[in-house]
Amino acid sequence: MNRQTYYTLDTLLRAAESAARHCTVVSFDLFDTLLIRRSHDPDLLKPATARFIAAKLEAAGRTVNWEQVQNLRDQVEQEQRRQTSLHFEDHEARYPDFMAELLQRLFPDTDTTALLAEVTRYELGVEQAMLVPRAKLVQWLRSMRAAGKKILVISDVYLPAAHLRQLIEHAGFLDAVDGVVSSADTFFAKASGKAFPLVQQEYGLTYDSWLHIGDNPHSDGLRPAGFGITALVLRDASEKHRKSVEKRYYNYSLGQPFWRGRSLQQLTLPLEAENVARPFMYRYGFLVLAPLLAAFVHGVMEECLRKKIRRLYFFSREGWLLEQIWQVLAPVLHPASDLPEVSYLYVSRMALAGASCAHQGMQQSSADIVFLPAGNRDFRDVCRVFSLEAQPFEPHLARYGLTIESVLAGSHHGYDPDNRRRFNLLFSDAPFQEEVKAQTDPSNRALQRYLEAQGFFAQPQVALVDIGWMGTIQRFLFDAVKHRDDTPLCHGYVLAATRGVSYPEGPKNTLRGLLYDRDRFDLAGSSVLYARDLFEEACRAPHPTLNGYRLTEEGYELVFRTAEDSTGQAEKEQDAYYAPLQQGILEGVRRYAPAAAMLGLGLKDLKPWLNYLMVSRLAFPRTEEVADIRHRHHLDDFHGEHKPTKKHSRDQLHLWDRSEAALRFNPLLRLKYFVQGIRHRLKE
Repeated sequence: MNRQTYYTLDTLLRAAESAARHCTVVSFDLFDTLLIRRSHDPDLLKPATARFIAAKLEAAGRTVNWEQVQNLRDQVEQEQRRQTSLHFEDHEARYPDFMAELLQRLFPDTDTTALLAEVTRYELGVEQAMLVPRAKLVQWLRSMRAAGKKILVISDVYLPAAHLRQLIEHAGFLDAVDGVVSSADTFFAKASGKAFPLVQQEYGLTYDSWLHIGDNPHSDGLRPAGFGITALVLRDASEKHRKSVEKRYYNYSLGQPFWRGRSLQQLTLPLEAENVARPFMYRYGFLVLAPLLAAFVHGVMEECLRKKIRRLYFFSREGWLLEQIWQVLAPVLHPASDLPEVSYLYVSRMALAGASCAHQGMQQSSADIVFLPAGNRDFRDVCRVFSLEAQPFEPHLARYGLTIESVLAGSHHGYDPDNRRRFNLLFSDAPFQEEVKAQTDPSNRALQRYLEAQGFFAQPQVALVDIGWMGTIQRFLFDAVKHRDDTPLCHGYVLAATRGVSYPEGPKNTLRGLLYDRDRFDLAGSSVLYARDLFEEACRAPHPTLNGYRLTEEGYELVFRTAEDSTGQAEKEQDAYYAPLQQGILEGVRRYAPAAAMLGLGLKDLKPWLNYLMVSRLAFPRTEEVADIRHRHHLDDFHGEHKPTKKHSRDQLHLWDRSEAALRFNPLLRLKYFVQGIRHRLKE
């Protein structure tokens, strides 16, 4: 028989090139030949659809878990195959038929036509994301088409040809295919050999001028060779090894939580033509930051569904990228769930600080935040942060023996603890607070108008999402509007909650760190604190910082910091430098979504692996990683221009701030900081 087996793609292509000289038509198997799956088992995709249908049932008021949906699907499909076997040699099934019956059983007395289209669209979307065209073989297919050969795709599968064409089109080579044949349309399959005479008659072919390529020794080798078709079978050893590795990680994940994340990562890695040289920043974004940020946003979705939150705001400049991540994840992870409406809110610490004082005055806890950055020293810095004019406060300060330039921060020369004690007395000084309120009232009213326009007060509860770290933006936002009766319950979700200053939680104002929260002991998770600037820069929006809200006759105006000064130009340079990092993050998130949907994983499942990722890449980074990734022009809008004492600067030096020489030639440096970090966590 004219059948040959090859164990590498290159040897098969050489044989195919020779055989094609005598053929006018070349047909291909589709799955595991022209398209390879990221997963080792195609059935792993089915639970994602089952979860989709279960969510639809829940929305309709019925509680049916996804396992029950999957079991019923299997039963319906097997029954159709049994019925097919009564009339055809091949025990085939047809997706539109058995899925329609499944939906009719689950949604009785309901027209499920539109739902069938929706379910089909979702399942094919996940299928597309988990399929990769085999680059060299597709390239050779195109060369054959250019040489005048007729190109056919023949597949034994329950998906009809119309669905296969969608998969091929998504893979990018439908324009080079003359015909697509599926056993689901005729119940004549390659496995029995019935498909080949059918194709021969339909396309007017001759067997001796026909070349067929596939991966199954029986269906793609023995059967076509029996008709005199030249059959080449690919048993790719490298592909088999790849799938065995992925299968092993998957099997490990069934019993050991750590491997769930590693299994997911294996499914996201680039294959075939995807696997091209990328800049370091892109690779770091794809491999390290993408899973961390995607899992964080995934966790926010789970929290919103659990608490039935109907409105969500991504805010601060970091929220810009987080919103994009949400838009990628939502249609894949929770397409049938009642997720909240989302939007990006223009806020910043600088814009909200002053507005937060208009009704309650300046709080001591808020003023304490001003002196956390080492560059802030005196009352001028307080005025800069809270958008206040300093001169009207001189008499109030004088009553307590202070001036505008009295040193109030212990990190600067000339600090007297008694200055800070006297300064704290001002917070209970009525005339001082009246001046604060008078100056900040316009920005507060402008802020309220902006929030009203954004629908902030229209829902009983909202989710507020930010990178972190102390929840300062949410603190100021809530303080600015908590006097209103229609202020919603604010659920704050941040990547990490360091709580360096105690957060004022209450019945209508909560904050939770999802990857790390100081209030829940997690040594490994605290590794995220090593590179806080990295997360801020990686997620930063490409627009200037918001400085404040201004009242206008029409309502309000958003006031942004100029982008034309030296700081603005430095930010532009920084944005360009981090652009490949953001590109890698978004591409990694696009791979994360279908993999997590297929495996049915959530943040809790992935946390052990995420902890490992943070420890290995943030607490123990390679020297080159720190040198290439750490910020070049990091803008801290709270940070003043005063220089702290050398001792304070030295004490505040973190691992990712150390020189390249120190990182390279001090082998114990990372361990030193790691041990210090453990001590700090144990003392908290």
